Amino acid sequence: MNPTSPDAEPAVLCRGLRKIYEAGRGSGRKRAGEVLAVEGLDLSIRRGECFGLLGPNGSGKTTTVEMLEGLLLPTGGEVRLLGMDWAHDESRLRERMGVALQETRLPEKLTVEEVLTLFRSFYQRPRPLEALLADVQLEEKRRAWVVKLSGGQRQRLAIACALVAEPEILFLDEPTTGLDPQSRRQIWGLVAAYRARGGTVLLTTHYMEEAERLCDRVAILDRGRLIRLGTPAELIAGLGAEHVVELELEAGAGQGALDEATLRGLPTVTEVHLSGEGVWALAAVEPERAVPALRALLQERGQRLLRLGTRKATLEDVFVSLTGRALRDD
Repeated sequence: MNPTSPDAEPAVLCRGLRKIYEAGRGSGRKRAGEVLAVEGLDLSIRRGECFGLLGPNGSGKTTTVEMLEGLLLPTGGEVRLLGMDWAHDESRLRERMGVALQETRLPEKLTVEEVLTLFRSFYQRPRPLEALLADVQLEEKRRAWVVKLSGGQRQRLAIACALVAEPEILFLDEPTTGLDPQSRRQIWGLVAAYRARGGTVLLTTHYMEEAERLCDRVAILDRGRLIRLGTPAELIAGLGAEHVVELELEAGAGQGALDEATLRGLPTVTEVHLSGEGVWALAAVEPERAVPALRALLQERGQRLLRLGTRKATLEDVFVSLTGRALRDD
C-alpha cells in the first residue's frame, strides 16, 4: 500500500486526548480546582505530510505535542504513532521518531562531529556521519566547538541529531524562532529534503509564512480545543476574502468614531478586527472598492490616517477571526 494514500494507517493518531493538571501547575481552562490543558482532541496525521499545530500560549499546543512524543502521560484518550502506542512499544518508537526543540542545549565544548557521534551511539542503525553533515551543510564546521556556532548552525546541528536514525516521524517545535531569514530558509530546505525521502513532520510555529509554505494541513488550537482544521488555502478561503485592508488613525483622531458595524458595512468587507495597538484590519473581497469607500467615510467623519495599506490574507487573520486574539498573544 502506498504510505501516503488516504487508506494507509496514519503516522500519528489521537482520539479524545485530554490532559488535566492540578491547579497552579499548568496553563489552560480551570474547572473545579483543576486546569484543563487539552480537552478531547482528535487528530489524524497522514504518512508523508507536514502537519502544523498553531495556537497562542495557553492553547494546549505544547502539552499536545509532549503527549504525542511520549513525554507526558495523557489524562485520557488514545495516542498511536505508526500503529504503536507508548505503553507497549516505547523502545521501538524511540528508534523511529526524531525531536528537535526550539532550543536544544548541546555540550558546548564538543565539536560538531563529536556531538553527532554521540547521538549516533544511541541508535541501532544510525545514518553515516558524512551523510548527516552533508544534509545540514556543516561539513566545514565538523571540528568546530558547539559554542562557536551561530544560532542557525546550532539549530541545523540539533535537527541533524533528530535525523540520526532517519526517523519516520519528525517533531519540530518552533524550529526557526530567533533565526535570521537566511537561516530560516536553510531549515525549510532541510524539512523539504526530509519529506522528499518520505518522512512525516509535525511542526509548531509562530511564523505564518512558515506554516503556509511547509504545511499540507494546519490545526488551530485554542484553550485546549481544536477549532479549525484544513489546508492553509482552505482556512484562508474561510475568511471569505483574500485581501486585508489595514488602517491606523492619527493619535487623538477619535478611534471611537469608527466601529465594527460601520466598517463591516463597507463594500465587499467580510471581517473586521481592532488590535490592541489600535490598528483596524478589514478582510475585503475587492479592496479596490473597499478602500475608496473607507477613505470617503474617514473624510466624512473628520478622521486622519496615519497608515493605510493592503496585503494578502494570512493564517494570522484566520486565527484572529476565530478567536479574537493574535497568535502571539499570551
